[in-house]
Amino acid sequence: MIASSLRLLAFSLGFGTACIGWSAEKATTAQAQAAFDRGVQFFAKEVASHGGYVYLYSADLTKREGEGQTTRDSLWVQPPGTPAVGEAFVMAYERTGDPACLAAAQAAAECLLQGQYRSGGWNASIEFELAERAKNAFRTDAPLPKKRQRNISSFDDDKSQSALRFLMRLDRAIKFQDQRLHEATVFALESVLKAQFPNGAWAQVWDGPADATQSATLKANYPADWPRKYPGGDYWWHYTFNDHNISNTIETLWLAEEIYGGGRYDAAALKAGNFMVLAQMPEPQPAWAQQYNFQMQPVWARKFEPAAITGSESQSILKTLMDLYVRTGDKKFLEPIPRALDYLQRSELPDGQLARFYELQTNKPLYMTRTYELTYDDSDLPTHYGFKVTSKVKYLRQRYDKLVKASPKDLERQRTAATKPPERSQLESQVAKIIAQQDRRGAWVEAGSLKYHGKKDNTREVISSETFIKNLDVLSQYLATEP
Repeated sequence: MIASSLRLLAFSLGFGTACIGWSAEKATTAQAQAAFDRGVQFFAKEVASHGGYVYLYSADLTKREGEGQTTRDSLWVQPPGTPAVGEAFVMAYERTGDPACLAAAQAAAECLLQGQYRSGGWNASIEFELAERAKNAFRTDAPLPKKRQRNISSFDDDKSQSALRFLMRLDRAIKFQDQRLHEATVFALESVLKAQFPNGAWAQVWDGPADATQSATLKANYPADWPRKYPGGDYWWHYTFNDHNISNTIETLWLAEEIYGGGRYDAAALKAGNFMVLAQMPEPQPAWAQQYNFQMQPVWARKFEPAAITGSESQSILKTLMDLYVRTGDKKFLEPIPRALDYLQRSELPDGQLARFYELQTNKPLYMTRTYELTYDDSDLPTHYGFKVTSKVKYLRQRYDKLVKASPKDLERQRTAATKPPERSQLESQVAKIIAQQDRRGAWVEAGSLKYHGKKDNTREVISSETFIKNLDVLSQYLATEP
């Protein structure tokens, strides 16, 4: 633990928003420790509600939002919400031994336990206001037999996966001594395993075990035709790669295997890798779609996500396939990659980017107008969604070429190599900047607005959970190094 004698500045220095104003290029350990303490105390005591967090707050903490306006009784799961902040506290605790970080992590975990569904996972928000809470089938609450309650757990946007990664790390950090935490975490992992389809896929959401009658071997194929207008429907039950859901789930299962062992989590991750191989489309577009029906054909999801080949998720799938090869040495995970890389390279737009969507068979880039009409024209795009993405084909090809040449010993080194923390000297300028930007409350206030409070909202300064996570990470790494 960092020596308590370094805690030179009390949290009660004042509540003004003016920055402390250190401007040195290098910070002392004492200054970094004081900033660390103030930041932890402010976020855990002033920002947190019910132990949980949302995305953004007005500088005076009177307004808050996730994907919509929230109250103090509605906390957010999707990163950078409660699990992401909680995980930052756990990592800071592991580096420094700071008891305030552990207490904050445990409070965030309790918030998540209060928001776990009976189906095992989590959805967008955790409600504490009684009327809203009664609409949800949370595990910690008694069932209401005469009331229809929501019991939908979600993989979308890393919701349940991020919650699991945080809870697993905390479970390990406290040596599995909290029985409620451990039980809830294992229950969630079991529900994820049960929600996996025979072919290795997951849908976007689940409310119980997957349909075991679906094919385990059917390969991706093109539909004879597909609707050019949004058909509606319950797309969330489809097999889905959207927002990198399956890649995120595989990484979560690998962490579960590392922490709990037993082989079952590894087996489920490999099964998901097999689905990635099955889901590669045949020529002329040997990449992947965002979502597939049970006939393994690309289908619509939301009104701006047509049945198409995707330039975004295809790249994350390629990364995961390479990760699977490093972990297993099984060349079946490399086999799809050259065709996909060649396809993506020839599909790059004139500016070097990739379209998010390519029309089935013709490979024409597909876009949406602001009124959500499908078009080949990119001049009237909605602003809430990325219809063009950065091409990472060059990097992916370089990594693939190295893996093809790698010996078994090279792969073993990659599997066992520990992430090297940055040197203290590499962090000094960042730490000095972080300290200078912190106000006397311990907050990092930055220019910004609130997206969901209307055009007339006058908020111009915000407090961001994402910024707090980054700053706590840097400070804790700095304090964990020897001066």
